[in-house]
Amino acid sequence: MLQFERRHERLIPVRLFFRRMSRAVLLWLGLTMAGLGIGMIGYGASEGMSAVDAFVNAAMILSGMGPVAELKTAGGKLFAGFYAIFSGLFVVIATGFVLAPILHRVLHSFHIEEGKTNDD
Repeated sequence: MLQFERRHERLIPVRLFFRRMSRAVLLWLGLTMAGLGIGMIGYGASEGMSAVDAFVNAAMILSGMGPVAELKTAGGKLFAGFYAIFSGLFVVIATGFVLAPILHRVLHSFHIEEGKTNDD
């Protein structure tokens, strides 16, 4: 999905770079919605929370802020712990999808040697 140009290829035009960034952001958004859905289903099943309460708790954990409502069941507490671990890794991975095109473009620009031949 996010194929990058090779070391000896030219940088892609800015228009194509913005298309690549748009795909990366859409991928991030899709992953975030999936992670939020997992949290909402888990809080609903383990704590019996309403959709709104499950959304708030899942969003707060996914963003790293912590749960809002007090958890009452052992299953809910176990789910919250595992979901927090999942969320910590998830945020790092999803952020990597957005930062990869930017970092690649910057680093790739250092490898371009315009005007040089293989003999130089």
